[in-house]
Amino acid sequence: MSILSFENVSLDYGAAAKTGKLVLGAINLSLRADEFVAVIGRSGSGKTSLLNLAAGFIAPSNGRIAIDGVTIDRPGADRAVVFQDDALYPWLNARDNIAFPLALRSVPRADRFEAAEKLLNHVGLPGAGDKKIWELSGGMRQRVGIARALASSPRFLLLDEPLGALDALTRGKMQELLLTIWSQSGAGVLLITHSIEEALLLATRVVVLSPDPGRIAADIPVSFGREVLAGQPVRTIKKQNAFHSLQETLTDLIHDEQAERAA
Repeated sequence: MSILSFENVSLDYGAAAKTGKLVLGAINLSLRADEFVAVIGRSGSGKTSLLNLAAGFIAPSNGRIAIDGVTIDRPGADRAVVFQDDALYPWLNARDNIAFPLALRSVPRADRFEAAEKLLNHVGLPGAGDKKIWELSGGMRQRVGIARALASSPRFLLLDEPLGALDALTRGKMQELLLTIWSQSGAGVLLITHSIEEALLLATRVVVLSPDPGRIAADIPVSFGREVLAGQPVRTIKKQNAFHSLQETLTDLIHDEQAERAA
């Protein structure tokens, strides 16, 4: 089973000029391909920087990020990224957007379109392949973006606030879709979110970052997402004492100036 690992990783955007501020300090974190890890924390704690490092968009100032012991030094097909902004190509229809990564790999047209249609079904958009991007709602565009990310069969999905711009009803539906996709795809998930409730509902582990610089304040295993996948209604889960207790614990950790002591 693949493992994505951060090994004593630090990040200082201005290290070369010796004028920068340490963004992340001494991060040690691992994510297996069967895990759904949500990262939460206050603004300035380095959440998005952590994801950018995992994606290979930026390099650490110290330490290394690796998959199965192989150092990450650039973006790769083994990691797919989904942003809050769906980042779809407006001149392509839904099918062509999903098939685009396969076209880059010179997959024959018929094969990549067949794969795109299967992925459209997988994300709940059967028959939507010919739709222009501007014809899709925000939730539908994010579904297309997720399908495009899955087209390369990545080992890890890196999600940067992918549901942050959606209304509450659509966001709830998309959360359940993300759980289903994670359980069926075999890809590990690293989710950046500002929502404690979302982190608890989806993750198998919730990682809390404390700021200045970003450090791991807590790494807490949770199981509510598996309950959702087993058929337990989300409303029922949210009423559980255990859910409320963890929600309060995470809230205290995020807002505690001394949160790092809870690690």
